[in-house]
This record gives sequence, structure tokens and C-alpha cells, in this order.
Amino acid sequence: MKKIIVTAMFVLATGLLSAQTTVSDVLDTIEQNNTTLKALRQTAEAEKLENKTDIYLPDPEIGFNYLWGSLSGIDNRHDISATQSFDIATIAGMKSRVAKEQNKLVEWQYKADRMNILLEAKMYCLDMVYYNALFSELSIRLNHAKTIQASLKNRLDSGDANILEYNNAQMNLATVMGEMSRVETERSAILSQLTRLNGGQQLSFDVNQFAAIDLPLDFNDWYLQAEAKNPVLSYVKQEVELSQKELALNKASWLPNFSAGYMSETVTGQKYKGLTVGMSVPLWSNKNKVKQAKSAKLAAESREYDAKQQFYSQLEILYNRTIGLRDVAANYRTTLSASNNTELLKKALEAGEISMLDYILEIGLYYNVVNQALQAELDYQKAFAELSAVEL
Repeated sequence: MKKIIVTAMFVLATGLLSAQTTVSDVLDTIEQNNTTLKALRQTAEAEKLENKTDIYLPDPEIGFNYLWGSLSGIDNRHDISATQSFDIATIAGMKSRVAKEQNKLVEWQYKADRMNILLEAKMYCLDMVYYNALFSELSIRLNHAKTIQASLKNRLDSGDANILEYNNAQMNLATVMGEMSRVETERSAILSQLTRLNGGQQLSFDVNQFAAIDLPLDFNDWYLQAEAKNPVLSYVKQEVELSQKELALNKASWLPNFSAGYMSETVTGQKYKGLTVGMSVPLWSNKNKVKQAKSAKLAAESREYDAKQQFYSQLEILYNRTIGLRDVAANYRTTLSASNNTELLKKALEAGEISMLDYILEIGLYYNVVNQALQAELDYQKAFAELSAVEL
């Protein structure tokens, strides 16, 4: 029975993960192979190129006119022209800066999507650690149940035990085997989920210890760091910066744009050639654009304020929940190490002081505490994973 105690404490201890495979290794592999992330990366690059399409000069315009004379004896006329329209340098620079801000927005969106996918993968990894640990514990219980069942069989054959006790030992063994089958099914399902996130490539993950958690002592100090790293907050902040530059661009768009080029004209006995200059004044095309840009700027500022408030409140709730779950897990570990009657129960059963049914009921209490302790550790780990998602 000492093996059960040692294994339970080994499983529940928050030590380092196996050196062979860690959660970080799995996340790195998934980041490389995840098909959704690859599609998002390609989409982001396409959007970046699209944002740059309007910052260059419009295409030059080349014209050719051939005019027939209406009277006989008059030669035909033909004209050739080539013109290029362009914005003033101020507007051209503003368009370029707006495109850069739009590309930053695209990148922050990608980082937010990446964080969500890796957080999902990490949650599955933690589930896998939990089920691996539970399976390891159940393996010890299975060996113990087999030993008890064999002992009762020998006692039954020698007339030292009755059929009811033997049947109870049989049911105890069947219970453990059924639980192991259930856990194995859950492990297989989680591995399938990790394989899905890994682009269909199989993963091997047999870690059965949870990693140590370095929970920050002061929430407000830690929050400032989390706020700076959070891609969602960076996205809404970037929206404000983009809206400011778009507002400036729309204000400047009331300035005229110009065109310049070359033109030649040939008529009877004469040929003209020279420069051509034009100017376009935006009297109607920019109507309400400045108002719309101001409204968009106010909306972006409101979204940023709301996002910060929501993020702070959610993280504060998660932080307090994580602390509570940490204490629950610690209390279970203390209880398991200080209050364990498994060895005494074994001796009492062998001495015939208690029945097999009493033994199953008593040892079941201990097994239940071990299971709850593992569940508490899993809840604690998942709460911290969600709390620290910005670190992924």
C-alpha cells in the first residue's frame, strides 16, 4: 500500500515535466504544423499587400486622337498625349502611413488568433496530463485489486472466506478495470484533438506530472505586464492610432491633386508639342468623409476603453479564482500526506478484522480523495493557463 501513497504524492506534486516531452514542446510543434495558423498567416500577408495597393501613383494615361477633316484638301489631324496624375507629397506620405498602421492591425489580429489556438492546445495538454496521472494511479489500484482478488480466491478455496467476500473482490476489480477503460477512451479522444491541431500529424504525449506554477503575488503589478502583451488590447489600441491617421488623411484629401504630361498635335503644315498640366479639385467626392472619420475615431476610442475595462475585470476574476483553486489543491495534497489509512486497512483485512465490503468502502474514501485532488490540480492548472494566455 506504500506504493499507492508514494504514487499519489508523486502525481500531485507540482514538479517539472518529463524531460522527454513537455507542454511547451507540444505547443511549439502545433504552432509549426497547425493548418489554421498557416491559413491565417497567408491571409494576413495577402491583407498586408492589399493595404499597400492604394499608396502608389495611379497608372499613367496615354491618349491618341485621329480626326478627319470635313472639307476636301484639308489634312487629317492627329494628337498624342501622355499624362500622369499625382497627389501632393503630404497626402502621399499620409497614405503610406495609413497602410503601415493597417498592416500593424492585421498582425495583431493574427497574434490574437494564434493565442486562442495555442490556448486551446494547452488546455488539451493539461487534460492529457490529468488523464495520464489518473491512469498511472489506476494501474496501481488494478494491481492491488488483482492481489486482493487472488488472495480471496485462495481463502475461498481453503474455506477461510465466503463467496460474498470473493464476489465483492471481483466487483472491486471490475470497477477499477472499467474506470481504466474510460480513462483510456478519454486519453484517445484528447490525443485526436491534439492531432487535429497539429495539422493531422500524430503526437506522443505521456507526461503525468503538472508543471510548477509561478503565480504572481501582486495582481496589479502583473496586470500591467499582461496588458502590454495582450494582442486584443494591442489591436483596439492600434485601431485608435489608425483612425487618427485616417482622419488626418481625409482632412487632407480636400487638397487638389495634379497631373502633368506631354502632348503633341499635328495639323496641315503645323506641328505642336509641349507640356500639359491639370488640377482636380475634390468638391463633391469627399463629402462626409471627414465626418465619417471622426465618428470612426470616437468608436475606436470607445472600443479601446471597453476592452481595457473588460480585460481588467476578467483577469481579476481569473486571478482570484486561480488563487482559490491553488489553495484547494494544496489542501488535498496535505490531507493525502497526513491522513492515510490504507496500510492499516490492508493489515485489518488480512487479519480478518474487517470484511471485504468494509475494506472496499474505506479504501474507496481514499481513492475518492486522490481523484478529487487530481481534479483540483487540473482546475488550478487550467485557470492559470487562461490567466497567463498572453504569455503563449
